[in-house]
Amino acid sequence: MSDAVERDRPWMMRTYSGHSTAAASNQLYRTNLAKGQTGLSIAFDLPTQTGYDPDSEMARGEVGKVGVPVAHLGHMRTLLDQIPPGEMNTSMTINASASWLLALYVANAEEQGVASSELRGTTQNDIVKEYLSRGTYIFPPVPSRRLIVDMVAWCAEHAPAWNPMNVCSYHLQEAGATPVQEIAYSMATAIDVLDAVRDSGQVAPERFGQVFGSISFFVNAGIRFVEEICKLRAMTEMWDRIGLERYGVDDPKQRRFRYGVQVNSLGLTEAQPENNVQRIVLEMLGVTLSKRARARSVQLPAWNEALGLPTPWDQQWSLRMQQVLAFETDLLEYGDLFDGSHVIEAKTAELRDAAQAELDEVLELGGAFEAVETLKSRLVASMAARTRRIESGEQTVVGVNAFTEATDGPLGGEGAILTVDPAVGAEMVADVQTWRSSRDQSAVDAALDELRRVAATDENVMPATIALAKAGGTTGEWGVVMREAFGEYRGPTGVGGASGGAVGGLATVAERMRVRPGGPVRLLVAKPGLDGHSNGAEQIAVGARDAGMEVIYSGIRLTLDQIVASARDEDPDVIGLSILSGSHLELVPDLIGKLRAEGLDTPVVVGGIIPEDDRPTLVAAGVAKVYTPKDFELASIMADIADLADA
Repeated sequence: MSDAVERDRPWMMRTYSGHSTAAASNQLYRTNLAKGQTGLSIAFDLPTQTGYDPDSEMARGEVGKVGVPVAHLGHMRTLLDQIPPGEMNTSMTINASASWLLALYVANAEEQGVASSELRGTTQNDIVKEYLSRGTYIFPPVPSRRLIVDMVAWCAEHAPAWNPMNVCSYHLQEAGATPVQEIAYSMATAIDVLDAVRDSGQVAPERFGQVFGSISFFVNAGIRFVEEICKLRAMTEMWDRIGLERYGVDDPKQRRFRYGVQVNSLGLTEAQPENNVQRIVLEMLGVTLSKRARARSVQLPAWNEALGLPTPWDQQWSLRMQQVLAFETDLLEYGDLFDGSHVIEAKTAELRDAAQAELDEVLELGGAFEAVETLKSRLVASMAARTRRIESGEQTVVGVNAFTEATDGPLGGEGAILTVDPAVGAEMVADVQTWRSSRDQSAVDAALDELRRVAATDENVMPATIALAKAGGTTGEWGVVMREAFGEYRGPTGVGGASGGAVGGLATVAERMRVRPGGPVRLLVAKPGLDGHSNGAEQIAVGARDAGMEVIYSGIRLTLDQIVASARDEDPDVIGLSILSGSHLELVPDLIGKLRAEGLDTPVVVGGIIPEDDRPTLVAAGVAKVYTPKDFELASIMADIADLADA
């Protein structure tokens, strides 16, 4: 390469991480930054995301499992120890409790003499996609939107370099969205929030361009990388047009489509997981090859995330993939490689026009917040169609439904995935109780009272939230006040209107159900704990119904007592539990004990991301069958359930 060639600056390189405790996560962050990572991407555990302290009954089994617990300002101090807040660009994957975590981040920075105006980073803060796919919502749509609007308005004045909302189409694709749905539903969410910000009167008209420019996106990149390139070029064009035509934003820089990306985790396979390496690389190309539609930041999953938590070495491997592309290849020496391509331009136009039609339809339904139930049902139907394509072989997944012959490789074995010490939960319970006993309780009570007062008005909630963070309030205390003010929400399951069709083996099971003495099998599908990733449970519910069974499914985040009551009242033949958060060893044996104490001997099956080493423990606890992502054949699962019911 000649010294005269000018290279573009590479995108920001992140790894999405956090687990166990703030201290363990801080060590991981500093290690990754030393290896060349250029931004932080913080994963919070489920209790933090849903507004509970570690000692809440709702948090049992979930503390530190899929992210880091942050219950108070002390945890934020530890989490960011020796990471200068004025110099770091930090992405926080947090939605329902985003205002609280931003408050803790601001309070920690101020302690170090860094004003909020100097902070750079992003809070994800897209609640619509939580209703549609990821499940860490707390409040109903209207008050949830109010919290987002307050954050946008506060940041416009006090933290102008912070992105207060990261519209997240990533999880829509994970929930089955087609590229057209992914574009349309994320654009509809952004429009809904921007309209609400404009109508709130909190932002002067002359500052609205700045607000528009502060809205970023978090996008998924699947394996069909030509289509993904065109999807992102279409999103770039649509966002520019929305800014100009709907909001009158004159500055082209403020209309720029700014997005970060994590490539697709849905397509990572438990079978032959080494194939995930080439999947990740190809998906990275989809968001980097086209200069006009290139991601601003990229984080890659690790090859073994379908098996469990990756180790630091696995995360290093994913970071090195980005560095090789950015620094060894000549990609960044050229303009856009696809300008003038008839294929790319035609596909981009096709996606853009179809997405505009879908977007117009959502807006006619009243917008994304109003149309949650309709959009959820459409996504469940799209996922059912995808599931059937894989099962029938129409859609090839290498190592899963084709080319399944494999030789044992060197990547597995002991220590191949990271496990969270079960003692972490007890440690965090003791920590939060010590924190509460050592603070100025009168200051906390006054801050809670002020937050309660503000939540009942139309005042901006951010100043009172930051005051509570500084006084020593906890995530759970913030959650209690906000639940009192806004209520809780149970999102639609989307299962009622969705069908994948009784084809192939499912049709065989359906015929068996039709002639079964005593009527069809009754299956109770339940998701215990705080895990909101409901795609698997929804597809089991749809598949069981297509197979002629009677299905009882009431959605996510059920307590063990609620599941026991449902089993007692509904009298199912089989209970199916779905857990992807790693809490199965704590929750499943406890649930079976509660069922047996009620005199219920209903067989229990469990599905989720369950390491092979945990299978014997679950079986010993009384689980009849364990399913993991490699068990993709719905017909086979339904036949097993029918056999269990008959036995």
